[in-house]
Amino acid sequence: MLTLEQLAGLLEKNPAAAAARVKEFSIGGKPFAFNSQPAVMGVINLSADSWYRETVCLTAESAVRRGKILAAQGADIIDVGAESTLAHAARVDAAAQNSKLIPVIKELRAENILVSVETYSPAVTRASLEAGANILNLTGTETTDEIYKMVAAHDAAVIICFVQGKNVREVGDYDLSADPVPMLCDYFSRQIEIAQRNGVEKIFLDPGLGFYYRNLQDSAVRVRHQMQVFLNTFRLRELGFPVCHALPHAFEYFGDEVRCAEPFFAVLAALGKTDLFRTHEVPRIKAVLETMKTF
Repeated sequence: MLTLEQLAGLLEKNPAAAAARVKEFSIGGKPFAFNSQPAVMGVINLSADSWYRETVCLTAESAVRRGKILAAQGADIIDVGAESTLAHAARVDAAAQNSKLIPVIKELRAENILVSVETYSPAVTRASLEAGANILNLTGTETTDEIYKMVAAHDAAVIICFVQGKNVREVGDYDLSADPVPMLCDYFSRQIEIAQRNGVEKIFLDPGLGFYYRNLQDSAVRVRHQMQVFLNTFRLRELGFPVCHALPHAFEYFGDEVRCAEPFFAVLAALGKTDLFRTHEVPRIKAVLETMKTF
């Protein structure tokens, strides 16, 4: 059971990290003040394999319609992906991804909606940025020099996801250290150096809590790890860049109320000073964050 004493102990051990401030920047002409106001990213899945059915859009028209709704509900950014991260999902080549992504990106940008694209493919990255995408949600670890150069050339931002493997579709076991923060800091420090060397300055750090590692299939192990990382997020902010979290589901615990899982995790993520919330449940997360601001 999570207790007030545990929270107090975490803060007592890390006072400097609790006071850390992160870089603020504009994306697509929109300024973000992460140190005082967290941002919300809504989700559109263009893959039929995606398990969160409410976010699946199988046509460009439905995806654009959902994007407009999410923006009206308060999403600052819309994240679009054309390949599911589920282990059993079909692999989708770059051409097929681009055929789905590009019309949606162009239509949403025409509405002045900020767009993030989730991919680990250089070809998808190039086409998406050329179509107007503002953010690359990078879910791989290969060809990063090439990819970061593309991001910099388009004055875009990048979400660097922690991935133990070549990409999110090729992961094995997660290194479940007692304290995950040193491992995360080491990974992100190296990636930040590569990104900056290639001209990227608009950076988010994402611990990758929603990815499907083999040894995180046990629900209690996975949820305990996710909760620990959420509450320790403020320690990652010492790296100087805002932290993004994809809020998970925990359907084993929530069952028929699974759509309430992300709001629950959002509370923990907010306590850990998360800067960007990636969610399938934009209105619920906006309500959680607004309510927490009243305290």
